[in-house]
Amino acid sequence: MAERIRWGIAGTGGIAGAFARDLALLPDAELVAVGSRSQESADRFADQYGVPHRHVGYDALAADPDVDVVYVAVPHTGHEEVTLTAIAAGRAVLCEKPFALNAAEAGRMVAAARAAGVFLMEAMWARFAPQQVALRELIAEGRIGELRSLTVDRGEVLSTDPAHRILAPGLGGGALLDLGIYPVSFASMLLGTPDRIVALSTPAATGVDAQTSAVFGYADGAHALITTALDARTVNGASITGTKGRIDLPHYTGRSTTLELSLLDGTVERREFSIEGGGLRLQAAEVGRCLRAGETQSPVMPLDETVSIMRTLDLVREQIGLRYPGE
Repeated sequence: MAERIRWGIAGTGGIAGAFARDLALLPDAELVAVGSRSQESADRFADQYGVPHRHVGYDALAADPDVDVVYVAVPHTGHEEVTLTAIAAGRAVLCEKPFALNAAEAGRMVAAARAAGVFLMEAMWARFAPQQVALRELIAEGRIGELRSLTVDRGEVLSTDPAHRILAPGLGGGALLDLGIYPVSFASMLLGTPDRIVALSTPAATGVDAQTSAVFGYADGAHALITTALDARTVNGASITGTKGRIDLPHYTGRSTTLELSLLDGTVERREFSIEGGGLRLQAAEVGRCLRAGETQSPVMPLDETVSIMRTLDLVREQIGLRYPGE
């Protein structure tokens, strides 16, 4: 692997631009190519971010010999196709969350990467944020004892336009997949895969879920309460309770936040965290580390867990009756 990791971006939407800006903060990474469905879009994006190679179509992007890894930033419904195209061309892939529309797609993507021996990871950037790294360390040290419960939510008003991707059934819209992936992944990170799920939802006018809540039960007796919404801004926080104390993260996906550790003996510890840029460079740095080490997946966001998370999302969708065209 070369000293500098050369990136190509598939897609030119908001998250692609945010990733391009953060990638510029990494001294050992370089954005060399962009792919879009139209030349106009590719050129506009490339002009804005100084990208030398502009491709029409994702096949051409994947075939670019100057690209080491492709960041997949197209709508959810295109994740499988674009990822498989890049893998077939021998490119490493960082695929935006949610990794796929469902577990079946996710399984095919992972199987293809493993068969080809190339790197693949879901772009769950928040796992690499310093507050979540510190959280995992505190729990591993046993500071709050055995985990018993957690509450976590994610809610934002991204758009009220029914044509916007978050409200469009044809683009895999809805609160659960777009925003709820954060709390579901957070619960998976700390408690693993639930063996019981109870979920309910309120639909938006377009038929996707506007608000979804779920209780996850685990074999060891722990519980997780998940809430997500696309029509309201929620606390966007997390609270993790153990037998010896509690950890509160008021902004568990924030670029600036506080972690508070409260123990049963009255001890309270606070830590402050901030992230340069938008935070997306952290996952890009992990991809670079893995590629240089010859690893085909990240231990922080392993592929089996990504597929398990998609199965959990499938089970929640089954309970709330959320299906997408073609499923």
